[in-house]
Amino acid sequence: MKIRIKFSKQGYMKFVGHLDIMRYFQKAMRRGKINIRYSEGFSPHQIMSFAAPLGVGITSNGEYLDIEVTDQDTPSFTSQTMTKSLNQVMVEGIQILSCRKLPDTSKNAMSIVCAADYTLRFRERAILEDLEMFFEKLSAFYSQDQIMITKKTKRSQRKLDLKPLIYHLERRGNAVFMQVSAGSGDNIKPELVMESFYESQNWEYPPFGFLIQREEVYGHDQAGNKIPLEEFGENIE
Repeated sequence: MKIRIKFSKQGYMKFVGHLDIMRYFQKAMRRGKINIRYSEGFSPHQIMSFAAPLGVGITSNGEYLDIEVTDQDTPSFTSQTMTKSLNQVMVEGIQILSCRKLPDTSKNAMSIVCAADYTLRFRERAILEDLEMFFEKLSAFYSQDQIMITKKTKRSQRKLDLKPLIYHLERRGNAVFMQVSAGSGDNIKPELVMESFYESQNWEYPPFGFLIQREEVYGHDQAGNKIPLEEFGENIE
């Protein structure tokens, strides 16, 4: 049985990198007595994959990993009992939000990720005196037909129109909310959007000026609609 697990990552756990989170969940599966499947061969490992690695320093309410288990014929095995078992062995800062059964033919979360939601809040020391002016300029920035940037990687750099990769951007209170492209194609970080905005205003971008939180991760359903990865599965009753 394929299971998709949704979890949150808060507090000091935001400073723990992706590889260590992977190792942590491998141990948590054993401590939670989850009968996770192992690969075959000389070096068996747990069948587990994460949807989209989260950058260090970013909190999240919508992280996902897929596993395979062998409990499908156990009457006591439900979404509720699995969530409870895992939460009993979670460290402070990580909470299991749901465990859902996936169709046998479903692709893993990593391969279907297409978008992600983020909320950016000003750190206390970085709050601007004129927030109204800031958000007016941000709205004008997003209203442009094109947002051309130079995207740099370790090996190269290329010109890129950022506008079609920002699916939504708006003010929510004194925070910035955005939905951007994610996944194996054009993976756009919220920091890149804000850096581009600051550069367009000839402002110096504060690299630690925002508290960033990922809210949700999406994939395309068969009709091509973006839906939360959680909704590809169903509760085990």
